[in-house]
Amino acid sequence: MEITCARCHQTVHAEDCFCPACGLPQLVYSADSEAGPAQAESWTGPVRDASMVDWKPAMRAAVAFGVPAGLLCSGVSPVAILGIFWIAGAALWAVFTYVGRQRPAWITIGAGARIGLVTGLFASWLAFSISGANLFVDRYALHRGPQIDAEWKGRVDTSQQMTQQWSTGFSSADAAQTQAARAEVQAWMLSPWGHAGIEAFSLAGNSIFLLFFAAGGGALGARLLARSRRPEV
Repeated sequence: MEITCARCHQTVHAEDCFCPACGLPQLVYSADSEAGPAQAESWTGPVRDASMVDWKPAMRAAVAFGVPAGLLCSGVSPVAILGIFWIAGAALWAVFTYVGRQRPAWITIGAGARIGLVTGLFASWLAFSISGANLFVDRYALHRGPQIDAEWKGRVDTSQQMTQQWSTGFSSADAAQTQAARAEVQAWMLSPWGHAGIEAFSLAGNSIFLLFFAAGGGALGARLLARSRRPEV
C-alpha cells in the first residue's frame, strides 16, 4: 500500500524519516522477525524542521563554494564557458556541506534550492564584478580601446549582414524602412553608451542565467540526500 504524508499527502517511501516534500517527521518501521511485531523508530534529541535553513552555517558554505565558482565563471577565466557546471556544482556541494553539519542530516528540496540560490548570488555577483573590472582595465589601463572598438564594430557589422539577409524579399518601401531602421540601430550599437549598455545587459543576463542553475544544483543536492537517506538506528 502506498504511504502518504499526513500533512501534504505526497508519496513517502517506507525508509524515509521525513517527508521529501514538506519535511514532516514520519514514523519508520523496521521488520525484525525475532523481535516480534514491527516497532516504530524514534529520534533522540530535538527534531529539526527540515524545511527551515539555519542561515549562519548555510552562508559559510555558500561563500566557501560560491567564491571559487564566481572566479571560474568570470570573464578572465579560461573555463568560463563551463559556468553552468561550476555554479551548479558549487550549489550542490554547499548543500552537502551544510547538511553534513545538521542533525538530522537532511533537508527538503525547497531548502536546498534556497541555499543554492544564495550560493549563486555570491558567485554571479563576483563573476559580474570581475568581468566588468576586466573590461574597464582593458580599455583604460591597458589602452586597448581602439582594438576593442574594432572588434565590436566587426561583430555589429556581422549582425547587420545577417539581418539584411533575413529581410531579403521585402517590397521596396518596406526594404527602405528596414534599411533606415537598421542604420539607426547600428549607429546606436556603435556609440559608446550603446556598446556599454549591451555589455552590461549581457553580463547581467548571464548572472541571472547562472542563478537558475545554482538553485537547480541546490535542489538536486537536497534530492540526492533525500534518496540516500536511511533511518538512523
